[in-house]
Amino acid sequence: MTKLEIEYIINSSPRVLFSRLSTPEGLAEWFSDDVIVKNNIYTFIWDGVEEQAELIELKDLSHIKFRWLEGEDDMYFEFRINTHDLTNELALIITDFAIENEKDETIELWETQIGKLKYMLGV
Repeated sequence: MTKLEIEYIINSSPRVLFSRLSTPEGLAEWFSDDVIVKNNIYTFIWDGVEEQAELIELKDLSHIKFRWLEGEDDMYFEFRINTHDLTNELALIITDFAIENEKDETIELWETQIGKLKYMLGV
């Protein structure tokens, strides 16, 4: 597995962006079709298929980290919000993992999802 870190500049306030990354309603707007949360287990639904992830870390307005329940223990995905010191731009940094020969497809998938997120944010 290859660890990926992808950065996107998002023209939004940290609070508005973080709500899209950390709430079931926000995630269902851009990340998956629906999200159900029970006891720190997030069930993400895409085209009727469910995938579950455990919320393992959360810091308000900073980052949120999930570990897939079906997968290797050290595999996770994380959303981090960072404000660039010089430009004051808000960056969303995504950490994810991909099989080496599926790296490009994984990045393309994130590009599509972030496009949806930006559309939902009106940016």
